[in-house]
Amino acid sequence: MDLLLGLASDLADEVPDLDLDKILEVPVVYAAARMGRASLDQPADGSAPDNEDLEPLFKAIIEHIPAPTYNPNGVLQAHVTNLDASPFLGRLALLRIYNGTLRKGQTVAWARANGELKNVKITELLATKALDRVPTESAGPGEIVAVAGIEEITIGETLTDVDNPQPLPLITVDDPAISMTIGINTSPLAGRVKGAKVTARQVKDRLDKELIGNVSIKVLPTERPDAWEVQGRGELALAILVEQMRREGFELTVGKPQVVTKTVDGKIHEPMEHMTIDVPEEYLGAVTQLMAARKGRMTNMANHGTGWCRMEFIVPARGLIGFRTKFLTDTRGAGIASSIAEGYEPWAGPIEYRTNGSIVADRSGVVTPFAIIKLQERMSFFVQPTSEVYEGMIVGENSRADDMDVNITREKQLTNMRAASSDTFENMTPPRNLTLEESLEFAREDECVEVTPESIRIRKLILDASERAKATRARAKS
Repeated sequence: MDLLLGLASDLADEVPDLDLDKILEVPVVYAAARMGRASLDQPADGSAPDNEDLEPLFKAIIEHIPAPTYNPNGVLQAHVTNLDASPFLGRLALLRIYNGTLRKGQTVAWARANGELKNVKITELLATKALDRVPTESAGPGEIVAVAGIEEITIGETLTDVDNPQPLPLITVDDPAISMTIGINTSPLAGRVKGAKVTARQVKDRLDKELIGNVSIKVLPTERPDAWEVQGRGELALAILVEQMRREGFELTVGKPQVVTKTVDGKIHEPMEHMTIDVPEEYLGAVTQLMAARKGRMTNMANHGTGWCRMEFIVPARGLIGFRTKFLTDTRGAGIASSIAEGYEPWAGPIEYRTNGSIVADRSGVVTPFAIIKLQERMSFFVQPTSEVYEGMIVGENSRADDMDVNITREKQLTNMRAASSDTFENMTPPRNLTLEESLEFAREDECVEVTPESIRIRKLILDASERAKATRARAKS
């Protein structure tokens, strides 16, 4: 109880309007979801709750959570709080009904975000039963339902009465902060996976399908007909989309995440994030140094003597590209970080993400142990023996800042002479297996990630070494 009172006191210092009495009077229910049991009595360590069902949990919900309030004489007001998609019905708007009754086949006023009112018909009304959506004829205040038949409806808009429209306040969705280019797989190993989806039409149809139920992303055309710019709230959200497509059998080429900027009064502004970090005290210096390198500025720090520190930063959104892996490494997995949008500020300057160069294969072939053993003292590898590589594919990380082209397929010359000290392959260092997120973090501006259902590779945008050299000289002159 003393610990609980101490934590409540700390919360009161940070949130002056907090009602401590209500926090301390919150009922506690001990539940084991896998066993389907819940009890108001604390079970002994390692044992299950003494009740046979979840009835105490349901009773606590009914008793302590207030029922929805509404005006019995009010007109229809249904707020769009989320979106979903159905292969048969198209876009579904998930609504919370505040007042009035919504019926199937009813004509209602659609209050759009731009202020326009438009009459639409509810072609399908779906209620939730267990984990399924089932058709229903009507729904009243407090219910959460899905409606179909309104193609362009989005979060924050309202369905209201036709004769007396009363829209609810809009819910704003944060603008996209990060973008990356998604296109078809153009590497020499494209199409090797049986049944993979490799055409531009298939990729575009999948991105259009994602737009139906995912309001947080935008898909814009590029100069190439087989690639598109996909914008989202963060790097993780875009990586999840790519991972979903990979599991669905798509082969893709994904560019390095970039920040979405705006021009305000002739100056470039970039999106900022309000980052909240909780870490043990011993990692305070490491996290502060990490955020400083990414142009983050500390706005608040609290240490209540519990062994943990809470820090708040304002950091550019591009500073969070590759942040998660480095943060978890520096805090040994103990740190907790979350961020929300903080508007736009002037460009904060260059941020250095990676100081080491790339190791690039200079020819196609199969990786050999002999080549890796000869090179591993100066670099670390992402590939293992017998892996197939191609010219321009990145096979490792250099210990220096420059890129290096190597022959990773080199074989030992065979002779009829025996050596007393024969080769020993036990000293070969295991390769680093990068995940999709780590690959996106590793890639530079002139690199991209090749994603297939079976493998993830990093490659140069320009595969030919001589063409890359010409492009580098041209950039240096400009």
